[in-house]
Amino acid sequence: MQPIIMQKIKSQIPNAITLLNAFFGCCALVSLFQHDYKNALVFIALCMFTDYIDGFVARLLHVTSDLGLQLDSLSDAVSFGVVPGTIIYCLLKEDADLNSSAAFAGFIITVFSLYRLAKFNIDTRQRENFVGLNTPANTLFFSGLLIMHVYKNVALSSTLLFILIPVSCFLLVSELPMFSFKFKKLIWAGNEMRFIFLIIALCLLIFIPYMALPIIVGGYIFLNIFLLIFSKTKP
Repeated sequence: MQPIIMQKIKSQIPNAITLLNAFFGCCALVSLFQHDYKNALVFIALCMFTDYIDGFVARLLHVTSDLGLQLDSLSDAVSFGVVPGTIIYCLLKEDADLNSSAAFAGFIITVFSLYRLAKFNIDTRQRENFVGLNTPANTLFFSGLLIMHVYKNVALSSTLLFILIPVSCFLLVSELPMFSFKFKKLIWAGNEMRFIFLIIALCLLIFIPYMALPIIVGGYIFLNIFLLIFSKTKP
């Protein structure tokens, strides 16, 4: 009886980590609506961490399940669907010259993020890599803009934000193949691109920490576009 109970407990550990992602996402939302952006960024970072390790822990414990997959998508819907839309909403609301109802356009990103998450669940092509921009990367980009706004007092024009909304939505549901950063094994062979990109990203975070995230995500997108073009032109 005891081994069965222990197995059941072990099987729920990754799910508990996944649900922490949703919890931190809710905390981030409350912080954003209260204009407590610094705390919101901390909670978003915790969302990223729990989202990254839940699958790793599940594989480590050999307890992957369909339930875990569904919980992951539902948690991501909060943390990487509603949160980035709310970031844009809050930033647009700060523009005194803008009609307040126009700020709701930020939640168009939420709608497309939810569509992307549902598409991901039924797309067998995305078991190892991605097709289209993944929602955590999209959230990182807009979190980076929030960091620039909070820590470097960068004024983000409403025009720029309105341009970024359709660009983000298009990338989320595009057919652009993109490599993932989830390692099956921490070895160089087969992971060269991931290691090189992560080293460059780490250098950017060290030397320009408050400006790094939009550059990293933008570089990630353009690198995948370059790889797609190169693969099509290669003899």
